Amino acid sequence: MFGIGGGELILILFVVLMLFGSDKIPDIARTMGKAMAQLKNATNDIKSEIQKGADANGFDTKSITDFTGNITQEINKAKDNLLKETTPIIQNAKIETPKVETPESEGPIKRNS
Repeated sequence: MFGIGGGELILILFVVLMLFGSDKIPDIARTMGKAMAQLKNATNDIKSEIQKGADANGFDTKSITDFTGNITQEINKAKDNLLKETTPIIQNAKIETPKVETPESEGPIKRNS
């Protein structure tokens, strides 16, 4: 899958979990799914409009099918490039945790019983 091994995939998932937190990951996945569905619907709409225009003007179906297939390939290439561009961003993200400083003069906290 995209030339990513199992260990790399686990590392990427861990980094995503650390960056966004477990409560935001379902929202992110849902948004990505909706975006992919919209892209697919837009592709199908474009194909159907081209097909309608070709039928109205008397073009042959085979050349239109080849053309719409090329559109689909280009959209898939763009999607793959987008995934390739975002993967290094996630991998190179630095996770910064706030540094907690305790004054040395106070010592450990004691409870009053």
